[in-house]
Amino acid sequence: MPKKFALIGAAGYIAPRHMKAIKDTDNELVAALDKNDSVGIIDSFFPDADFFTEFERFDRHIDKLHRANGGQAVDFISICSPNYLHDSHMRFALRSGADAICEKPLVLNPWNIDGLQEIEKDAGQKVNTILQLRVHPSIIELREKVQREQKSTKHEVDLTYITSRGHWYMQSWKGDEKKSGGIATNIGVHFYDMLHFIFGELQENVVHHSSDTMAAGYLEYEKARVRWFLSVDYKFVPESAKSLGQRTYRSITVDGEELEFSGGFADLHTRSYEEILAGRGYGLEDNRVAIETVANIRNADPIGLKGNYHPFLKTN
Repeated sequence: MPKKFALIGAAGYIAPRHMKAIKDTDNELVAALDKNDSVGIIDSFFPDADFFTEFERFDRHIDKLHRANGGQAVDFISICSPNYLHDSHMRFALRSGADAICEKPLVLNPWNIDGLQEIEKDAGQKVNTILQLRVHPSIIELREKVQREQKSTKHEVDLTYITSRGHWYMQSWKGDEKKSGGIATNIGVHFYDMLHFIFGELQENVVHHSSDTMAAGYLEYEKARVRWFLSVDYKFVPESAKSLGQRTYRSITVDGEELEFSGGFADLHTRSYEEILAGRGYGLEDNRVAIETVANIRNADPIGLKGNYHPFLKTN
């Protein structure tokens, strides 16, 4: 029996991946919400889905389905709204009798997780999150390799992620730290979760530089020392990548060897949905370390070019 889904944030960049995942898993999107009405992408997946631009009407519709006879209640509400609204929309999903599936970052602050856990318990529903790198075959393989090693082993890791954004970025909610959580939260949270997933508990968190468009620092885990660099500024894309017409550059080296995981990204949302539908989805507590990491980065006082800083800071 197909599960019934609703989706909040249908006009967002990531929403089509959720629509595709719902379609790929043979389920049905019955309702969608976004204050913006540029959502023609829905026709490619679920042309019969009801659509709302006002939350109040969407709320009423979800409640009507919940109360209707004949099994019309929504089973899952997928959340693709701006970061600062995730907490509220997950609460809405749980109180509507549905499980939530939330995009990254789950919340902006770790104490929001505690409140959601209480509502989960009261409502008897669950929050699931998209931690798609945890289902990437290359990441799983590396994690298994690390777990087989001697406990005292510490790897040297360099993480570089540059995803160029135009002038629109700083004018949107993504450029507002109060709404997005800042650059480390908005584009880096998946990578911090991946590092924790592979290398164990976080032991140290140092920020070397932080601005609206660039951040860099040092993280130490049980089994790794990590120098990281994130930016949305095109000027940091290496010339080798620019010459190929690339505006994004992603590199993770472990002990000087490149971790090849550039492929396999297309279907990670579908894979995540499959795990959620099988009862193996990642929940609130699975997110805690990554959310604590980005919250601490956001609130830290950068120490400048001291200690084990990323090589990109030496050349820029």
